[in-house]
Amino acid sequence: MKIKNLKKIAKNVIDLEIQALKKLKSSINNSFDQAVNAIVKCQSKIILCGVGKSFLIASKISATLSSVGCPSFSLAASDSAHGDLGSISKKDILILISNSGETQELKPVIQFANRNKITLIGIVSKKNSTLYKASDIKLLIPEVKEAGLGIVPTSSTTECLAIGDCLAVAALNKKGFNKKNFKTLHPKGSLGNQLKTVEDLMIRKKGIPFINENSNMKNALNIIAKKNFGVLIAINKKKLTTGIITDGQIRRSNQKNNNLKNLLVKNIMTKNPISVEKDMLASKSLSIMSEKKITSLCVHKNKNKKKTIGLLHIHNILSADIH
Repeated sequence: MKIKNLKKIAKNVIDLEIQALKKLKSSINNSFDQAVNAIVKCQSKIILCGVGKSFLIASKISATLSSVGCPSFSLAASDSAHGDLGSISKKDILILISNSGETQELKPVIQFANRNKITLIGIVSKKNSTLYKASDIKLLIPEVKEAGLGIVPTSSTTECLAIGDCLAVAALNKKGFNKKNFKTLHPKGSLGNQLKTVEDLMIRKKGIPFINENSNMKNALNIIAKKNFGVLIAINKKKLTTGIITDGQIRRSNQKNNNLKNLLVKNIMTKNPISVEKDMLASKSLSIMSEKKITSLCVHKNKNKKKTIGLLHIHNILSADIH
């Protein structure tokens, strides 16, 4: 048998899945709103259940829901009749996934949900199926052509994954779940790094190398050597930030002045240093440093730019693997 061009096969699979997603998009109706509202209002857990590939999809959707603040776990339908039904409580929301809606392993779960008045959301493509009829909220997935012999679950599983993403994203919007909330649940990895803020990386107030603007440079040199940050933050008698001195400035000034140590800090410092808000993304602060060709930023809270609460050095950002 002559094998078709492999790239052509791949493109055909993608075309079929695109068609499936277009059908899914057209099928979104009020039942979707009902499902999202039920998920958001749930005071307990969102439990997803399926068999075979549907269980794998259920696990992925469950993980996504948990990551956006909707506590969830997945349940293999084949294990449910052997004791795992005990993990489902009356306050839970149960989402069952089955293309046919007649999967034998799901029937005990359906009966348990109906008997205990547990809200049941069915993701199914057959309108006359047991799952569709038993569901409190019915998410009818359009029947589509599968890629690969016309029977390998591909287009239909793509639909289920997509509707799961739709539920999760709609729920996070309904809940007002923001990037700050997301960061709390994703403290590590590349996502965690992308969401780190200036406050996460800055040197805190007790460690900031402050110096009074009326101090002499002899004192300033001692502090900058002791703190080893390569920078000093100048403040006035009201403890408001008035300037910044870097070791680079000191070297340049030393070349021009024979009596550098006798000069006052305010004669050397750069006035009105750049300050960023503590909740700014660290990646954005790195862009500011690159644009301004500087290595340190003062950090303030709200709009009080004169009150420095932190110091951010480029080394803090790069050591956190933020680029």
